[in-house]
Amino acid sequence: MYSPDQHESRRPVIAVIGGGASGTLTAIHLLRLAAAGRPPVRIALIDAGGRHGLGQAYSTTHPGHLLNATASTMSAVAGDPGQLLRWATANRVAHDGFLRRSDYGRYLRDTLAEAARRAGPASTVTPVTAQAVRIGGCAPRHRLRLHLAADGHIDADIAVLAVGSPAPGAPCPVPDSPRYIADPWAPGALRPAGDGRPVIVLGTGLTAMDVAIAVTDAHPRTVVHAVSRHALLPRAHRRPAEPGRATWLPALAGPGGPVRLGELMWQVRAAMSDRPEAWEEIMDALRPHVPRLWQRLSIADRRVFLRHVARYWEVHRHRMAPDTARRVSALLGTGRLSVHAGQVRAVTPEPGVLRVRIEHAAGDSAEHAAGWLINATGPDGDITRTGNPLLRDLFDRGLARPDPLRLGLDATPSGALLDTSGRPSGTLFTLGPPLRGLWYETTAIPEIRTQAAALALRLTAAALVPARRGTAA
Repeated sequence: MYSPDQHESRRPVIAVIGGGASGTLTAIHLLRLAAAGRPPVRIALIDAGGRHGLGQAYSTTHPGHLLNATASTMSAVAGDPGQLLRWATANRVAHDGFLRRSDYGRYLRDTLAEAARRAGPASTVTPVTAQAVRIGGCAPRHRLRLHLAADGHIDADIAVLAVGSPAPGAPCPVPDSPRYIADPWAPGALRPAGDGRPVIVLGTGLTAMDVAIAVTDAHPRTVVHAVSRHALLPRAHRRPAEPGRATWLPALAGPGGPVRLGELMWQVRAAMSDRPEAWEEIMDALRPHVPRLWQRLSIADRRVFLRHVARYWEVHRHRMAPDTARRVSALLGTGRLSVHAGQVRAVTPEPGVLRVRIEHAAGDSAEHAAGWLINATGPDGDITRTGNPLLRDLFDRGLARPDPLRLGLDATPSGALLDTSGRPSGTLFTLGPPLRGLWYETTAIPEIRTQAAALALRLTAAALVPARRGTAA
């Protein structure tokens, strides 16, 4: 349990729930504000797995798992785009423009430690390894009490839900078998799958490619079958390029009113047709405008996009590092990786294997004997199916609600959670992937660091508001 002494209790406590990129960037920007003269704060950085600064994304130690964006775009600090490159040079981290994900995790930890050093001793960040399961009100001297799964609690003035993306859901019923790996990023999860038995991977996105690289590296005889509805693989970064200006898009030149999905798609396709060789620059120029364009679409058009367009956007938007693309091409060329367009319809356990039936897009089906079935489908598209006990409790008590598309949490543009009646909270905030329904583009470092910087300003002001006795969370 985090229990500050009486002297410390005069300073506000901000509980950041989630130790991954979103939570770490929030803590970094809070500490930087304190070091720059803002009132001091105490931060409790809470992570259930103890992976503070790493989270799920950057806890991998496999050398073949690379960032899918160039280092020049991945600085943790808003307003200082060169910080990561300076860190890499100072720490002699070799890279071809795309860092190892393990190196990026080390960079986040170092940046957090440096921010804490500069802000201390008045401001502090305390890593807490625990799972928050409930947030209540009326704690002594603080507005919130966070109840932990291990029976402890943390009292705070503000809570930030930096909980990342929802866990992937199984696309079909799966047996309770150790041969089904629901979360490939759980510590040690992929180790058993390196025994040379055939592997079936659900999904063909970036996570699926990382899984294929890891399990084929682990054993020279491993063969991987990757299955998704469209069998689309992420495109590869072809060359370093500065994004152009998106003035070519007529939708951006208007007064900012509603825009129709069909019209927007036509404009993007026209730009691609005019400059097919520059599709990467066009995509990168469009990306910063996606959140505002998303808000200008009707809810009906957003649903159509998610159902019919999103996968095509994702494979162009979230591209593989060149070295990752070369590894994947080699696996495809040697037959160690096969990609299937279809859906897994049935999984039956048999002695030593899982019998997996794949219904192909062409209408036929085939059965495969797999040593391992690994779920790499990406975040669940419905937050109401979450198994996170804290989110479940907030939903059940009406303190939070899903966004209209159920992609994440409903919130104001500044990240304040909305309760079931639509009232914004003064003590509960979120950022990053939970705001996908609000902004859509909100899962990558450039978007998250901007949100973290803005949220830190909001939190330092909100944390100083005197607590009102009897106010619930």
